[in-house]
Amino acid sequence: MPIVAVDDTDSRERGMCTTYVATRIAERLAAAGGRVRRRLLVRLNPAVKHKTRGNAAVALHVTGVEAERAAAVAVEAVDEFAAASDPRTSPGVVVADRGVAGDPFGPTGSPIPDAVAEFARRALRERLSVAEAVELADEHDFRHAAVGSAGGAGEGESVAGRGRVGALAAVGAPAAFDDWTVERISYRELDRCGTPRDVDVESVFAAAEEGYPTVWDTVDRETGAAVCVPNAPGPILHGIRGDDADACRAVAAAIDGEAVDRAATFLTNQGTDAHLAPGRIGDLRDGAGYRVAGVVAGAPETRRGGHVHVAVADDRGGGDRGREGDGADTDALRAVAFAPTGRFRDRVRSLRPGDRVTLCGEHEVRADADGPASTLKLEKFAVRDLVRTEPAVPTCPDCGRSMSSAGRDQGYRCRDCGTRAAGKVETPVDRDLDPGWYEVPPSARRHVAKPLVRGGFDAPTHPER
Repeated sequence: MPIVAVDDTDSRERGMCTTYVATRIAERLAAAGGRVRRRLLVRLNPAVKHKTRGNAAVALHVTGVEAERAAAVAVEAVDEFAAASDPRTSPGVVVADRGVAGDPFGPTGSPIPDAVAEFARRALRERLSVAEAVELADEHDFRHAAVGSAGGAGEGESVAGRGRVGALAAVGAPAAFDDWTVERISYRELDRCGTPRDVDVESVFAAAEEGYPTVWDTVDRETGAAVCVPNAPGPILHGIRGDDADACRAVAAAIDGEAVDRAATFLTNQGTDAHLAPGRIGDLRDGAGYRVAGVVAGAPETRRGGHVHVAVADDRGGGDRGREGDGADTDALRAVAFAPTGRFRDRVRSLRPGDRVTLCGEHEVRADADGPASTLKLEKFAVRDLVRTEPAVPTCPDCGRSMSSAGRDQGYRCRDCGTRAAGKVETPVDRDLDPGWYEVPPSARRHVAKPLVRGGFDAPTHPER
């Protein structure tokens, strides 16, 4: 069974979409006598700087056509439809002939080599090179091709066919990941690209309400945004995400608007948190996603632009500081909820020093006035333990007035009654947070981040809709 994979065909400014290119490849493979058994949409490392938008690759699992013919069809379609005139776009194709009997999702074991599966896992958390992808593809006799422009201007290396990195990762994805969701993508007529989309927002919200919670991240009910309708100048009319293909198709069919030119259903690692690895504050690599435990080390601050910062220290003690040598002050992590996360920032503002939390997000070493700082771009966090009391000046039990300091290290004394207290007392604090998981709203969610409504979390959840 040939696996035909493609990546890096779109452009931030000039549009196009890798899923659309793959859909056209699928049509041509069908015309050549093939049958596409499965379409995979594989999100890669969201921290890669040269990504276009969602950093996605696509793989088609095909029967009824030889690998050599499948590769020729794929290259021809990519050459025709990819936005290769953009110097930052660098399309690549990989075709792996794994045999008809070898279903990568089958119960008898995957025919995908372990090294290719590991490459796919790393592609979610690292920046990988074209040279490594090419070497690995050659080692396993996979066909591959660079198509169109060399791309990657200013990247500091030869990156012709850089899309082969993502394409190879898409080949290995079935053996690398075990959590899969669905997206039903509807495309508009190609000559309408760049014009405003005609989608009835009321029908989107009605369909989203009907499909929820099986279908998620279709709309943002707080802001009124139709999240499933993109703003980019590409061919996608809307994309409906969820845990069941039939439910996604039903929601897509219920949306009114301009004519749908063609549509396709993809299995995908979107909404799975596949990019997050367990980590430890003080030992995080730049440009990777992590899940870390910590204790709030300072009061949250709202800074210029509306971004909310909070210092979080390692909550497990010990360990080497700055082991990976990126130059950051790694005693504490600066967790940031950026302005586009909207109301999520209020959850972060409600944290207090001493709260114990689990944080999820992308780690980055950012330069500021004090030098490099270890920063985590928050996607979600869990409250594990809340500070419920705070020290306060004691109240006189006789007259009910606040006591005054009796002098250094001499406790407190009521000036009217003479009553004494050894020191401050712990008083209850009202908290706006409950234990459990909090997340950014749908309009700010990364493609690969797992919505709380999908379940499977280790504490109560407070989903955003």
